[in-house]
Amino acid sequence: MCGRYTITVTLEELMLRYDMYDTFMPRYSPKYNVAPGQQVMAIVHDGQRNKLGELRWGLIPEWAKDEKIGYQMLNARSETLADKPAFRKPFERKRCLIPADSFYDWKGSGKHKQPMRIMLRSKELFSMAGLYDTWTSPEGVRISTCTIITTESNEMMKDIHERMPVILPREKEAVWLDRSRKSVDQLRPLLQPYPSELMMAYPVSSRVGNVRNDDELCIEPISLLL
Repeated sequence: MCGRYTITVTLEELMLRYDMYDTFMPRYSPKYNVAPGQQVMAIVHDGQRNKLGELRWGLIPEWAKDEKIGYQMLNARSETLADKPAFRKPFERKRCLIPADSFYDWKGSGKHKQPMRIMLRSKELFSMAGLYDTWTSPEGVRISTCTIITTESNEMMKDIHERMPVILPREKEAVWLDRSRKSVDQLRPLLQPYPSELMMAYPVSSRVGNVRNDDELCIEPISLLL
């Protein structure tokens, strides 16, 4: 599961990281509590270069009758991408990167859940593997949406949740974006748990559970309550 994440860098840092130099994003600002249904930053490759744009988080397949299905498509399990009608075609030809510098998940069960911030030990930006699609409403409005791919958790994450987003090694990002690669056998090996030893996690305030809270207090460390 991946239901909240952060991208706290500047637009300049984001463009430099993904080798983009002519992107204009007037609405961009650092986000400390990205939530489903929001417009999120995503990178695609147009055949010549990387392009940065916005996609709504929650995939609406092009054949869907109702956009509400998007709230059921926040994540896509890596193990079944080639089998699910909603994900099969995007897996072949509509793959994207969703940049982040951490994601949140909740440790524990019932009323005693502790939100955790999970990130790379290097504290660098990383790329979550995503899929996108464009849906046209009955009124002719085009909506571009995305989903974040998940895989089984690595050893560190297993203590928090059984699933984690697919974080692509930097050297594999171009392979994931390459539209000429359509073979499941070529793509599936990319969708592995990221190495535990390169990641870290720490507890944060329960305020991240409220989408209206989107500031630096969301990422402040607190004492573990569990």
